[in-house]
Amino acid sequence: MKKTITLCFALLTFSGLFAQLVDFEEFNLTAGEFLNGSDGNEGFDSEGLFFPNSYNDTWASWSGWAISATTDTQTPGFTNQYSAIAGSGADGSTTYAVSFVLGSTQIKTGAVDVYKLQVTNATYAYLSMLDGDAFAKKFGGEDGNDPDFFLLTIKSWKGGQLTSDSVEFYLADYRFDDNNMDYIVNDWQTVDLSTLGDVDSLSFFLSSSDIGQFGMNTPAYFCIDNVETVIIDGLNEQVVDFAVETFPNPTTDYLTVEWNEPLAAQAVVFDMNGILVARTAIQPGRQSFQVNTLPLGIYVLKIQTEEGWMSQRFVKR
Repeated sequence: MKKTITLCFALLTFSGLFAQLVDFEEFNLTAGEFLNGSDGNEGFDSEGLFFPNSYNDTWASWSGWAISATTDTQTPGFTNQYSAIAGSGADGSTTYAVSFVLGSTQIKTGAVDVYKLQVTNATYAYLSMLDGDAFAKKFGGEDGNDPDFFLLTIKSWKGGQLTSDSVEFYLADYRFDDNNMDYIVNDWQTVDLSTLGDVDSLSFFLSSSDIGQFGMNTPAYFCIDNVETVIIDGLNEQVVDFAVETFPNPTTDYLTVEWNEPLAAQAVVFDMNGILVARTAIQPGRQSFQVNTLPLGIYVLKIQTEEGWMSQRFVKR
């Protein structure tokens, strides 16, 4: 039986669910400083996220993540591997994270739900693509017509398995028929990860049109900042794979929930600022909820039982 229910809108902060910003400022770096894993801690914790790092003391080399406050946008080459081409963190902040990708780089999320972050090129990669260097070509070639690209692909892990879900972001794109549209990202751009849903971790992959005998020639670096997350507090932390379907998504007027569990559950809807906008009970079977009064945007439906919780995102358009 289909039931239509008008959700009770509260516009109250729900203490169990709230948004949080990972901006790396807690590392208290001053301009020009960086952390590359030489402390042997194998990574960096920030607001419930873990950024793995692999440091080789013999070669003083690293991969994975580094934390940086360097500002050099002019010096080309490997000696300037910790700088963002934007010259600072996002919104002019001091600190951000740099990734050197060997195969892939991960962010381990645990119970923290990542739904957005900001991305830009590292100075090393940017200047290599712009001008070329001893190892990599100038993007576009000498006549500007080569269809070059530098692509960041973000994939999700769920239940310990790498899924087919992914988000793509072009750090550089020269594939346009009109060369005036060609670009290399040199500022902070927002990447929406809401389509990935709840994940165990995120994996970041880089690919390029400039491929040589030993793989990608483009320096495998990029930078992130302002990672926006939602965390759970005061609830059963067990994530459960409940038998539930929600549709349509995106939606305009109604969100239908097919709850295929034997017992009722509690459900809340909150926006990306962590503000509770609705709460209701969900009964076994199919029910539709009016969402036509919600502002346009991305929302999270959290369903909670004594066994644990799960969440699904939906878009109101």
